[in-house]
Amino acid sequence: MTVLQAAAELRAKKLSVHELVQESLDRIARLDGRVNAFITVMAQSALARARRLDEELAAGVDRGPLHGIPVALKDVFSTRGVRTTCGSRIFADYVPDHDAAVVERLTGAGAVIVGKTNMHELAYGITSVNPHYGAVRNPRDPERVAGGSSGGSATAVAAGMVFLAMGTDTGGSIRIPASFCGVVGLKPTHGRVSRYGVLPLDFSLDHMGPLARSARDAALALEAIAGHDPRDPSCSRKPAPRYVPGAQLRLDGLRIGIPQDNLLEGADAEVIAALRAASRAAEALGAGLVQVKLPDIDQVNAIGRLILLAEAAAIFEKDQSRRADFGADVRALLDQGRLIPATDYVNAQRLRREKCREFAAVWREVDCLFTPATPLPAPKIEETTVELGGRRVDVRLAATRFVRPFNVLGLPALSMPCGSSSRGLPLGLQIAGRSFDEATVLRVSAALEDHGI
Repeated sequence: MTVLQAAAELRAKKLSVHELVQESLDRIARLDGRVNAFITVMAQSALARARRLDEELAAGVDRGPLHGIPVALKDVFSTRGVRTTCGSRIFADYVPDHDAAVVERLTGAGAVIVGKTNMHELAYGITSVNPHYGAVRNPRDPERVAGGSSGGSATAVAAGMVFLAMGTDTGGSIRIPASFCGVVGLKPTHGRVSRYGVLPLDFSLDHMGPLARSARDAALALEAIAGHDPRDPSCSRKPAPRYVPGAQLRLDGLRIGIPQDNLLEGADAEVIAALRAASRAAEALGAGLVQVKLPDIDQVNAIGRLILLAEAAAIFEKDQSRRADFGADVRALLDQGRLIPATDYVNAQRLRREKCREFAAVWREVDCLFTPATPLPAPKIEETTVELGGRRVDVRLAATRFVRPFNVLGLPALSMPCGSSSRGLPLGLQIAGRSFDEATVLRVSAALEDHGI
């Protein structure tokens, strides 16, 4: 059931908000011992809110399509009176006195927050194997990672515990778990969604966005959370349009960029086949396919990694007296960041601006881009390297290869399910678009969903 379907049933009085929320909580109780998606479950407050929202509907007060919909939050979004751990010992006892802007907007739209999801510590990793709260496990195969850092949010949606979950994305942390778990994950344009009240990992790469069961559900969530917020200096004043695509979609006249084959070197053969199948489906819907040569993606990735290392180290410099409280992998990354010379960081930011200018030329040729979301399906929890293209590669570097560039560039990008591997594991298609053109990205995704990819 999608958000729109649940909304229709609520208004037809075929079910109540209380029943919808109780079912969500029951699924969490039944399944979470297997997948470890949640750090905190907010059952009492969720049920109390469900009763109030039922009363509102009965009185003719309708907040919109998210009215009464169970939603989860990555445990990096501040929630008034409810601890916000960031998956870390550093924040284990942090209880905010305010809600994040995203939380304010979701609750204002009628959503019911049922809990805070598990994640990679400090949002600094792509596996969600957390040394403090346990590993999040992939609902398709609990021996495999859910992806990170928003792994708990992706798992909660994929396992049917909630309709929507919020995540954050600094180097692929929404789209990687979406790809590995087989759900839709949207990273909006930088500045499209307020970062107020979100515990930061990086000053200039963090993005907030939804994970959902469908493109239209993701669009509904974006409509609720997008827009200017004066409390976030990086938040754009550009008005947020309507995002939910219509029915019976066609893609006539749309130019979809397909990267030249050398970009796909090292990707799993089944991932490449899925990309090609999605491209054929888009062509059948009327889109034109354009072979494009993108700016040096490996260089953009190197720029992004250096910026993240330096900015994350700066954010957590104040916590160096608590080194023993960091997990080993996060501690190592923070130590690396402290060693980066200021000249390297400044040059990385300069090169970042150059790459943004180079990418601007791509949008004169195409309206959106197709790439794999991840070059491989979910690896096993214990795997730190995998074989791709006949060689062993680091899981972190491999998983972020196609997604990190769009954090560096600040462009909107979405991962959607695109078939399964021979082992039955989800494969992900990434659709990226022009700055602030989430509407096109979502329309293409919804059209492909309707087409049955």
